[in-house]
Amino acid sequence: MGPNEHDEEGPELTREAPESTTDTPERDTGKLTELRRRLTSIGPGLLLVAAFVGPGTVTTASVAGATYGYALLWAVVFSVVGTIVLQEMSARLGVVTREGLGEAIRTAFRHPVIKVIVVVLVISSVGIGSSAFQTGNLVGASLGLESLTGIPVYVWAIAVGLGAAALLGTGAYKVLERVLMVLVGAMALVFLITAIMIRPSGEGIFQGVFTPSIPTGSIITIMALIGTTIVLPNLFLHASAVKEKWPSSTPVRRALSEARFDSVLSISIGGLIALAIVITAAGAFFAAGIEITDAGQMATQLEPLLGVAAGQFFAAGLFAAGLTSTVANPLASAYAICGILRWKADLRNARFKAVWAIIMVIGTVLAATGTSPVEVIVFAQAVNGVLLPLLAAFLLYVMNRRDLLGEFRNRTLSNVVGSVIVLVITGLGIYAILGAFGVIG
Repeated sequence: MGPNEHDEEGPELTREAPESTTDTPERDTGKLTELRRRLTSIGPGLLLVAAFVGPGTVTTASVAGATYGYALLWAVVFSVVGTIVLQEMSARLGVVTREGLGEAIRTAFRHPVIKVIVVVLVISSVGIGSSAFQTGNLVGASLGLESLTGIPVYVWAIAVGLGAAALLGTGAYKVLERVLMVLVGAMALVFLITAIMIRPSGEGIFQGVFTPSIPTGSIITIMALIGTTIVLPNLFLHASAVKEKWPSSTPVRRALSEARFDSVLSISIGGLIALAIVITAAGAFFAAGIEITDAGQMATQLEPLLGVAAGQFFAAGLFAAGLTSTVANPLASAYAICGILRWKADLRNARFKAVWAIIMVIGTVLAATGTSPVEVIVFAQAVNGVLLPLLAAFLLYVMNRRDLLGEFRNRTLSNVVGSVIVLVITGLGIYAILGAFGVIG
């Protein structure tokens, strides 16, 4: 590692603590400085939250709470833990090797036929799937704005699409990071306040989190809660984003420590948002037996129950969720596709811009014209059902390579937890494939 290995520890952590109490303020200042440094290092993790907390997550969490009350809160917690574990591995890969997951895949598969098959699968799953899901992101953001302004969805779909494209077009990672930080923070605040307004049952929440249960007919919803959180493009996004945040000049141990802090804090915020939505739907609709089928309906239904402010609050949160995902989804896809093709994964690179622009244009056109990309989404889900478990297993394999990661490879606990997560998402994948082909309903 060299002499810079312990730079982040500082002199206060390497000498004995003085007996005199006069140095306590100095030690406290050191702790505050360290906390401030960690908080300012937050960034890549928020990109992940922006990507996975979109209209799909809002809708799934709304339906889960309205249909099953607090019973499925444990599934949200499980998905958040699983996301933290896998994304920590992805970030560690990027920091230590200075390569993304796409590059690691290409170097791992030597046989040209296998390599071509993997490349085609990744491009199909990420590229086509993201274009379809982008439609949902834009519609979700537009529904929130329609609830607030009364202006039709198609107008807002075009406006949001152009705004997101302009933001990505700046090519400035720090600008993008700061905008998404504000939006994610606003989204978290909105949904948490709405959840508090309904005065939820503390006992019900505790049981839902710590007493896992599978109510009759809930298996599809459980799979959806997990599947909307542990997502394929984010594995590529994280490994690439950490390289932007922590350049090679940053000591590895310091970068890893800050990246872990960023991942755990940011993804936990995303989990709190999902929990808040489930809790809101459970408290407002489950007991009353009111059925919710989409997030836009939930924003409207909250008004007579909790007043206009609550409905507007939820609509604002839905807009923020749609906008953040509208920006982060094509960004994650561009990192994935450029990485697997060995193109330069840089916000200012022409090929990188072309990838996210194509996804943005397709999503905007479909959203503005009211076209439902159901068949494309079914195809994407089928491919994702195959590819996500394979990539998660591959990531687990890569993270155990001593020749690649040395002392930073996985330890036993990471492997055990990672293996459980791979098994679960493999089950989700099999279910998605069967559902796509009509074998199951």
